[in-house]
Amino acid sequence: MTSTDYTPDSLDRRIIAHLRADGRASLSTLSDTLGVARGTVQKRLERLLETGTVMGFTVRVRQDYEHDTVQAVMMIEVTGKSTTQVIRKLKTLPEIYSLHTTNGNWDLVANIRVASLADFDRVLREVRMIDGVANSETSLLLSSV
Repeated sequence: MTSTDYTPDSLDRRIIAHLRADGRASLSTLSDTLGVARGTVQKRLERLLETGTVMGFTVRVRQDYEHDTVQAVMMIEVTGKSTTQVIRKLKTLPEIYSLHTTNGNWDLVANIRVASLADFDRVLREVRMIDGVANSETSLLLSSV
């Protein structure tokens, strides 16, 4: 079964919501919180992973933990029908930690995280050199409010 064959129901969505808040929650904690058997949570979580609905677990850190990093949002315009090719190339850049398609004047939005302004400059040049990237606009994130 693939993610296109499987539609999460309300219990699956509740499991996902709790895991978003606490990705380390145990099966027992989830079953107690959701009011279902531990085995049910385990089977549901296995299915969510198998179908690709849940792709993995990650660590969220405090905003100030990465205070020495340079973060930016880059809007990208793609020429013609090269969006898939551009996305594939952008996903190879480890400094791009999230990438989104969008509507409006820009085709893609990339969130960039680097260690220095020199690295930031390099990433900007790399993105702009990708075949199919017509234009971009980037804003540095200065502080969180």
